[in-house]
Amino acid sequence: MAVLLVPIFCRDNKHFVYGSTHLVDKECPEVPLRKNGNYVWPVYDSFDIFVADLEGNITAQLTNEPGYDAEATVSPKGDKIVFTSTRSGDLELYTMNLDGTDVKQITNELGYDGGAFFSPDGTKLIFRASRPKTPEAIKKYKDLLAEGLVEPTEMELFICNADGSDLKQLTFLGNANWSPFFHPSGKKILFSSNFEAEKGFPFNLYFIDIDGKNLERVTHGETFDAFPVFSNDGKYPAFSSNRNNGGTRDTNLFIAEWQE
Repeated sequence: MAVLLVPIFCRDNKHFVYGSTHLVDKECPEVPLRKNGNYVWPVYDSFDIFVADLEGNITAQLTNEPGYDAEATVSPKGDKIVFTSTRSGDLELYTMNLDGTDVKQITNELGYDGGAFFSPDGTKLIFRASRPKTPEAIKKYKDLLAEGLVEPTEMELFICNADGSDLKQLTFLGNANWSPFFHPSGKKILFSSNFEAEKGFPFNLYFIDIDGKNLERVTHGETFDAFPVFSNDGKYPAFSSNRNNGGTRDTNLFIAEWQE
């Protein structure tokens, strides 16, 4: 089976958007987890973005450029999709209409920009990014990307307007800060981080204002908590976790009641 990435519902609740490698090969490509002893993610150039109905029938192919097109999410307004692509030669953010037209590049700085989500009113984007600065870090990033890999161990959160303007770095915590999601108020971000971990683990959930203030730890697990999302009314966060898995590597979904 091909690799599928994060299906996201369209506003009509009758279709969803997702990334897939199936056009190149119906079988799953190799999944490397280590490169020279370091944890890596694959960014297959066989990924494209599709729309399907609730029966799984593909109704549209939204991208057909060479390279990686994936990590798509839909604006709550229902008018735009944000996604990550290597079409420029780097991993940048782009937006497009729901039919794949009017593609616009949103970021243009060297590094991996991905996992973007719109704010509840659709005016802002929150995303994770690496920003290699030293010659050694830049070479390592480019060499890995040439092999279709990224090393996601040093990432911070960035926020910008939906057109890419007013870009600001939100966190300066070190290690991996990622999987951000807006609170329905649009004023805070829930995200996963291992910045307090001595050996890169565990990952826990944190809450922060959109101006980078008032950082607050939300979970206190000893394994892996990530990919948080809120219900539309803000009463229930859901997230993925390795807790309570009997010592295996299984990841399960959890839901909680949110208390301010």
